[in-house]
Amino acid sequence: MKNSFSIEGMTCKNCVASVTEKLLGVDGVYTVDVDLRKGEAEIEMKEHISISALKNVLPKKYFIEQKVKGKADDNLPFDRLRKTQKNEKVIGEKTKLQQLKPLLLIFAYLFASSFLLNYDNWSIGEAMLDFMGLFYIVFSFFKFLDLKGFPESFGMYDPIAKLFPFYGWIYPFLELCLGVMFLMRFQISTALLITILILGVTTIGVTRTLLNKKQIRCACLGTALQLPMTEATFIENSIMLVMAIIMLVQIF
Repeated sequence: MKNSFSIEGMTCKNCVASVTEKLLGVDGVYTVDVDLRKGEAEIEMKEHISISALKNVLPKKYFIEQKVKGKADDNLPFDRLRKTQKNEKVIGEKTKLQQLKPLLLIFAYLFASSFLLNYDNWSIGEAMLDFMGLFYIVFSFFKFLDLKGFPESFGMYDPIAKLFPFYGWIYPFLELCLGVMFLMRFQISTALLITILILGVTTIGVTRTLLNKKQIRCACLGTALQLPMTEATFIENSIMLVMAIIMLVQIF
């Protein structure tokens, strides 16, 4: 028999290989076909295998859930199974703040650094430019940690990266260049326009992904940190877009 499952937490081909290997190790599993972009897996098994048995073999970073309604898991009635899965999601939602902790700490450091750099001669405009420059430098660093895995993760929701995979490869370098431009106060208006363009396009892609109810991981911090895409991407993009628009209005 074949069953379809949704799997959250996969960001690159290494994740696919790991998930496939772990699931194939489950007794009774014949074949495993994992789709990274859809976040799905089709598993052919000798007989029904409980979802708990599949969860036990996967690392904690992955969450697997059966997509096809029908036979109850572990002999539970289907409505009871749905309640159990719903409770698991509620528990996951309660830990969102913990999942976002790395991102919040990064922003706290960036805000503090921007404030200290302009403490003696305070200027909110200068502080915002420093923040944006530091933002790009720090975020590009995380992408460079896994330069091979980032393009595929980024292409899962960024419209440009989907059409032109090469864009995913140059994006970390683009962020690094923008960071240097902001910090050195070089061609600020150009850097602001590029910021609004690339982050605006990414936000559109994220919105489409959410409307399609697809669950994928945020690639904005590369694949080094596993963050919930919705919250992480909107927090990052909204702050940067607001700052870019404000600065652009002030310039013109």
